Amino acid sequence: MSDVLLERDGAVATVTLNRPQQLNTISHPMLLALSEALLACEHDPEVRAVVLTGAGKAFCAGLDLQDAASAEGVARGGFALATTLDLRTFPPVVLHRMDTPVICAINGGTAGFGLDLALGCDVRFCSTQAKLSVAFTRRGVLPETGGTWLLPRLIGWERTAELVFAGRTLSAADAERLGLVAHVVEPQDLLAAAHALAGEIAASAPLAVQAAKRMMRSGLGEDFATHIERVYLQTLPLMRSRDFEEGFRSFLEKREPRFEGR
Repeated sequence: MSDVLLERDGAVATVTLNRPQQLNTISHPMLLALSEALLACEHDPEVRAVVLTGAGKAFCAGLDLQDAASAEGVARGGFALATTLDLRTFPPVVLHRMDTPVICAINGGTAGFGLDLALGCDVRFCSTQAKLSVAFTRRGVLPETGGTWLLPRLIGWERTAELVFAGRTLSAADAERLGLVAHVVEPQDLLAAAHALAGEIAASAPLAVQAAKRMMRSGLGEDFATHIERVYLQTLPLMRSRDFEEGFRSFLEKREPRFEGR
């Protein structure tokens, strides 16, 4: 079995980290496999939403340190060099650049690289049994794959400082209280809940959803006036799309819209 599984059900794709015996720690080959799966979803016009999850009792316990410390890993220059040679194929960067919405279903323990992956998704569902470890400083490192950029934007500077500097581990309830996850559900309901939201997203106009995500992303680094101008330029082509026409017709006809992504 592949260490990264990609399945599609209609307009929703599911990407599963599949090393349950190793708590889904990310080996070097998995970095490329994960990016390839995510990019396949991004480039498939039939995919309108993605669910990212893990097999077994963990979502992702971080990078596979045994792989990094192996002779082969040393020969490759370790993770730091291997993952920065081409940022276009580095999973956190791929996640950040994707216009297709990604929902994370955090099924269990999440730490290190796995936490940064979860933070890089658009919406997070969390099992009541999951724990989120921000214990980077307890290992002599910092959140090196996006956490220092994402966390202050998600929960603010002060709460981020407390978590990161002290190396805290959070329960699912703590993560929900801080705003790190949107929903906490029972383990048996996790995937169904994530897929339900993915289905709702897939029922919206995909061009509009993708444009909205692009604008939300670019707005993080723009002043208001610049952002409004950029949004206007994005709106013009949407108003010439068949989906825009369908949205209006369905509203007037009091029926559910049938969007084509055109």
